Amino acid sequence: MTIARLLFVSLAFHATLAAAPQQTVPSSEINGANLPALPVGPEDLIAVSVYGSPELSRTLRVSEDGHIRLPMLREPIKVIGLMPSAIEAVIAQALVSEQVLVDPAVTVIIVEYRSHPISVAGAVRKPVTFQAYGNVTVLDALARAEGLAPDAGPEILVSRLHKDDDGRVRTLVQRIPVRGLIDAADPELNLKLEGGEEIRVPEAGKVFVLGNVKKPGAFPVNDASDTTVLKMLALSEGLMSFTSKVAYIYRREGGTGGKKNEIEIPLQKIVHRKAPDVTLQANDILYIPDDSGRRATATVLDRIAGFGSATASGVLIYKH
Repeated sequence: MTIARLLFVSLAFHATLAAAPQQTVPSSEINGANLPALPVGPEDLIAVSVYGSPELSRTLRVSEDGHIRLPMLREPIKVIGLMPSAIEAVIAQALVSEQVLVDPAVTVIIVEYRSHPISVAGAVRKPVTFQAYGNVTVLDALARAEGLAPDAGPEILVSRLHKDDDGRVRTLVQRIPVRGLIDAADPELNLKLEGGEEIRVPEAGKVFVLGNVKKPGAFPVNDASDTTVLKMLALSEGLMSFTSKVAYIYRREGGTGGKKNEIEIPLQKIVHRKAPDVTLQANDILYIPDDSGRRATATVLDRIAGFGSATASGVLIYKH
């Protein structure tokens, strides 16, 4: 075969390749895959399309160790932590290095993320786990969970992994006050989330009110600085008659398993603003006793008055 004929065949071959339609992953597999570009991680699903090479165009799940495999390539390709554009360059370089293609045109599209989860749990209306696409903040995450539950506490805990300079990975927990984030709308508290965070909303602690009140019960502590004896009396709809002049707070030292202390407080003076109000803590028991002596005296007087009104003359007659 002459050199001229070889040149003709070669040109005809390349012209055929140029005229061939671009082979891509079927649209059904990448439908809705127009996701924001984020660094790829384990379990993410990517669509690889190599122009003119249908045997290399496919969807691939990133392995746990962050690699993908393409046919005709001997070595796996490490893609963990890379953006889609960087993965395109790495795949193209691998195809050239292993002499599969001379000048490949590679396109990578993210089909599904699984490596950027954000979980929201605790005292929210609908606990949820979702992927961090684009700009996601703490308020966005709470909105996904349909907001805080009525028994939500005063703080939101945001846990995320942090890599130290020496390579060690540890969990950092940030505490965000609900009032500052929602009521005051402090932008510095509305943290940006990148995936891998866990948002937990603890339930509010409770103060238990017992004794001589109209509505005993357990009441949430939404703000520790604003939880006082007078507020608990208001929530329990006030005192009943013949209440003792003093009340008692039962509080455990250092949490649930600590020693129980009894704290006497001047209830009557607090009510009449002759003594400062007393701040309560979560899990405190506020016990308000009645004045047994006054109650007994009143009971006797009521009985005498009732007996007297029942007689015709209202006079008590004793026979010896």
